[in-house]
Amino acid sequence: MIVRESVELGHSQLSLETGKLAKQANASVTVQFGDTVVMVTVCASKKPREGQDFFPLTVEYVEKTYSAGKIPGGFFKREGRLSSHEILASRLTDRPIRPLFPDGYRNEVQVIATVLSADRENDSTAVVLNGASAALCISNIPFQGPVGAIRVGRLDGQFVANPTFEQQDRCDVNLIVAAGREGITMVEGDAGFVEEDVILDALMFAVEQINPILDAQESLAAKVGKAKTEFQVPTLDPQLKERVRAVGMNLLIDALGIHDKLARYSALDDAKASIKERLIADDPELAEQSKAISECIDELKKEYVRGQILEGKRIGGRGLADVRAIACEVGILPRTHGSSLFTRGETQALATITLGTSQDEQRLDLLHTDTTKSFMLHYNFPPYCVGEVKMLRGPSRREIGHGVLAERGVAASLPDKADFPYTIRIVSEVLESNGSSSMATVCGSSLALMDAGVPVKCAVAGVAMGLIKEKGEFRVLTDILGDEDHLGDMDFKVVGNAAGISALQMDIKCDGVTRAVLKQALDQAKVARLHILGEMEKALSAPRDDISPYAPRIFTLKINPDKIRDVIGPGGKIIRSIVDQTGVQIDIEDDGTVKIASTDQASADKAIKLIRDLTEEPEVGNVYNGFVVRVVDFGAFIRILPNTEGLCHISELSDRRVRQVTDVLSEGDEVMVKVLAIDRQGKIRLSRKAVLADMRGSDAEGEGAEQDA
Repeated sequence: MIVRESVELGHSQLSLETGKLAKQANASVTVQFGDTVVMVTVCASKKPREGQDFFPLTVEYVEKTYSAGKIPGGFFKREGRLSSHEILASRLTDRPIRPLFPDGYRNEVQVIATVLSADRENDSTAVVLNGASAALCISNIPFQGPVGAIRVGRLDGQFVANPTFEQQDRCDVNLIVAAGREGITMVEGDAGFVEEDVILDALMFAVEQINPILDAQESLAAKVGKAKTEFQVPTLDPQLKERVRAVGMNLLIDALGIHDKLARYSALDDAKASIKERLIADDPELAEQSKAISECIDELKKEYVRGQILEGKRIGGRGLADVRAIACEVGILPRTHGSSLFTRGETQALATITLGTSQDEQRLDLLHTDTTKSFMLHYNFPPYCVGEVKMLRGPSRREIGHGVLAERGVAASLPDKADFPYTIRIVSEVLESNGSSSMATVCGSSLALMDAGVPVKCAVAGVAMGLIKEKGEFRVLTDILGDEDHLGDMDFKVVGNAAGISALQMDIKCDGVTRAVLKQALDQAKVARLHILGEMEKALSAPRDDISPYAPRIFTLKINPDKIRDVIGPGGKIIRSIVDQTGVQIDIEDDGTVKIASTDQASADKAIKLIRDLTEEPEVGNVYNGFVVRVVDFGAFIRILPNTEGLCHISELSDRRVRQVTDVLSEGDEVMVKVLAIDRQGKIRLSRKAVLADMRGSDAEGEGAEQDA
């Protein structure tokens, strides 16, 4: 049976359909917005994998190029590994649904979202979550949804639901917001340094728009939903928990009171081992319950830390709104184009800047467009930053996601491309991590940009906020530690400057957050952000006056677009010759803008002269040193500029009568001529006689001046 539910959303209609495609999956829903269509399937294993202690959820968002009428590039001509864009879209679906599975559920669950049709107008990533939630709701998988999502833009002061790609380019707020019945569960996006109240209004607008989507999912589930597989949430043995509390609570409290992360973790490991040893010594049968004892210890640790925070006490003794100690250094690497080291508590990021030309831009082959990207921020989280040993492989989904968040936050501060025509790559190496390394990346990147002499509009900083919510009470934490993130209910990262917000990302583990909680978090984040910006200013308050001597200098000149072919030459022969002679890089745009990049001023000057000589256009009245290229009965054709010739008529060869052209000029002769006229067809009239007359006039003036003296 085919069932469809529809909701009016923004400029189009969002529809959810099931019963037609992929019927052997646990559930399948096709979601459509405009002519963009995404099929979302969900499947779950019948049994959990033995020994598994985590929830194995995987979300794969896959774009098929046929959906946009395109054929994949490359040798194989088929879709391969997921692109960064697809990974980011997968994360946008994963993060809101993951907390909605019951605690202790260990069956493998796979969500696959396949883009079947892309209209190049509407964003498929903004609607995938709705299809995934609907599919999970109608399946037999024990999912505690629904959850819905929309993209929110602000265009000319008005909020827009699911703006088109063209509208997104003009929005000063661009967020993807997910929400359930209890409130907002996820936020991801960027803004143009807007005030906190604008962000709050955007989030509340999203909640209003999402509620009808939740209704549609529930209606779909009521019509075709399957009975949920029974799942009993595992509970701890209360008697064992109390025995663990009696034996080891003081050991845990002492360990949790240690400020240093590694020392605290070591003390916690010792406490856990000691607790188990004591319990087993008293009751040898407990040796078979080692895992259960560990779970009791973890639960007691969580209860204690959360209870302390509700009383205003944090690990390390900080106040709820306090930021850890900050240290900033710039210019620490001698040959990079810019560098900085940002340290906040036990989190440390090394940021480096590399400046390049347009030839270094990244090519993006997206469903809706083919474009290039001139700003990249890459975030690396090596295992040593948390004292672990792991294989080094390609960037993880987390690294890609954190890098893009930092990139969004920093991008708003960059100068206009016309004012600074460089490709910019930032690499952040996380050297130590104990909470919010992505926000340390933002701060370090901003300092490194200024150290590189990039004329940024402002400095930007980021901070991660946390939340503890218990029995109607809540506490908002500033600059959270790794433990506070793990044991808390929210991870809310906010990036911006003194004026407002440029990027944010929020994930919620509890039921949802209200406007009051969000407002306090944003207000507290602003205070922290201003403090961090003040600390950064002590290291470097403004961009350096010039870029690094090791960075390429880009010189820009404008030529007539009709002359571009003269610079390039047949098969690129001329431009290659210029590059070979000077060693510079040359980029020519269709509008006649020529960019010359070189680390050597003399080489750049030589290239500029060669290009100007090739593209200079003759002007009436100017005198040129030309070469005779051809002699005819009625005059001589003289090359006055590269690829530019004019005719000097026999009557203009001399101030005396000339019987034959060859009496005055021969092919290959060098001669000074003046441009008399250029007609509409571009034909140029030259005169040697006018130059001779000018020379005689100058001589006469000189003699007169000498006689006067």
